[in-house]
Amino acid sequence: MNSLQRSREGNRARFGQSYRRAKVDEQMKELVAMGAAAAANCHPCMDYHLAKCDELAIDRKEVVAAVKIGLMVNRGAENAIRKKTHELLGETATDD
Repeated sequence: MNSLQRSREGNRARFGQSYRRAKVDEQMKELVAMGAAAAANCHPCMDYHLAKCDELAIDRKEVVAAVKIGLMVNRGAENAIRKKTHELLGETATDD
C-alpha cells in the first residue's frame, strides 16, 4: 500500500460515513479533491482524482472549474507567504 492509499484509508476511518454516500456526493467529493490537489500542487493527487472523475463520468468543464478554484487558493497562499516573507526578512527575500 502506497502513501496515497494509506492516506485515503486513514481518511475513511476518520470520516466514516461521509465516504460512503450516493453518487452525487461522490462526484462532489472528487471535484473538491481536484481543487484541493491543485491548491496543494499535488501531482499524484491530481492524477488519482482525475481518474476518479473520469470513472464517475464527471463533465470535464466541472473538473476544470474545480481546478481553477484550487489554483486561485494556491495563488492567494503564495501571495500571503510572499508578503509574510517580506515582513520578516525584507525586500531581498522576495526578489525574483
